[in-house]
Amino acid sequence: MVLSIMIILLLVLLVVGLPVGFTFAMSGAIGAILSGINLGTISSSAYYALTSIPLLAIPLFILAGEIMNQGKLIDRLVDLCELLLFWLKGRLGHVAIVASAFLGAMTGSSVATVAAISSSMGKRMQEKGYERGYVASLTAASGLLGVLIPPSIPLIVYGAAVGASVSELFLATIIPGIIMTIVYMLLHKSMLKKVLRRDTEEGQKEGSSGYDADLMKTAKRCIFRALPAVVMPLIILGGIYSGLTTPTEAAAIAGFYALAVILIARAIGPSRVPAIFFTAAKTAGGIMCIIAFTSIFNKIMTLMQVPQTIASITIGLTDNKYIFLIFVNILLFLVGMFMETNAAVLLMSPLLYPTAIAMGIDPIHFGIILVTNIEIGLITPPMAANIYVSARINRSNLVEMWPYIRKFLLVSILVLLLITYVEPISLWWKMI
Repeated sequence: MVLSIMIILLLVLLVVGLPVGFTFAMSGAIGAILSGINLGTISSSAYYALTSIPLLAIPLFILAGEIMNQGKLIDRLVDLCELLLFWLKGRLGHVAIVASAFLGAMTGSSVATVAAISSSMGKRMQEKGYERGYVASLTAASGLLGVLIPPSIPLIVYGAAVGASVSELFLATIIPGIIMTIVYMLLHKSMLKKVLRRDTEEGQKEGSSGYDADLMKTAKRCIFRALPAVVMPLIILGGIYSGLTTPTEAAAIAGFYALAVILIARAIGPSRVPAIFFTAAKTAGGIMCIIAFTSIFNKIMTLMQVPQTIASITIGLTDNKYIFLIFVNILLFLVGMFMETNAAVLLMSPLLYPTAIAMGIDPIHFGIILVTNIEIGLITPPMAANIYVSARINRSNLVEMWPYIRKFLLVSILVLLLITYVEPISLWWKMI
């Protein structure tokens, strides 16, 4: 009965529009009072939830991404992707997808990736003859690569919540991220005739493949200008996988590197640096508040033995992990539709993790399933943060986007099922 009240209150407050962190804190506190749990037992939960060293990587990765964005290094990265993919039909669409994957290796944030790529690519694609709704849909869906390509903020959150290795989680998501990138590019290719108008010279050029003399003239300059941006993922992932740095240390190095690059290149003046730090702090502060206050809700759920109850009920219904994963995917898909990503990861990880372990599911593999599933909610209404961000920047709307976004949603679900039931895709490094 108390659990039902907590969940109903949580949903009502989310619908009303109360900030996500305070919604969890209030629902958890009321649940504690109704259950007779001493509030003193949860008073320090929010503080201790933020003392995890891996979580320090979140604000540092956000800072590095914001510096890259403000310093226009992302535009240089887009130019490089356009150069490398000149031989493809529908080049700009492929560029948007690949650039999103590269950007994900710098920021770890899906929404940030959508905002950056939409701002950089949206207008250019529309000028080339792409349908506005399709441009918004493509950039919204490509934002998912911002999480599937490491580093990933939701994966850091999952690792901190259940005690899983963040480095292994980053390794596990490389192949799923590459697969999703390739699938999106194939979908873009298959839809090109329907979404690209060829009644202009620019449209005809975009719809054809071959040598682009104008692009080749600036090749050397493009590569040189983009080199600092390309090096950054190598610093992050190389440091982590070589064992030289932890993910948190790699995030700090990435932030320092990005700041040094844009200052040396004079992309921004020193006077703008405080504003960049302030913007990054606001974004990181919002995420950390969600993490802190969600911990209160999770603490109450643990004291009420909800995870143990879910585990026992689930195991009582089936001892087949594949059937269990079907239930998990349906549940997480619904949760992702209505909840903010990091809050959903924090809520569902402690609840489902004990059952997954009892079923013999690898905790790293389960983390990739959970985060990928919840991330798909970013392009699934009604919450669908990626859709709304992309629609606003591209001046589109859901009605224009829906015929296209549903196709990206479908292929994303197919990739999710592949990740779920083909374990070596996530645990590939263990097979070497």
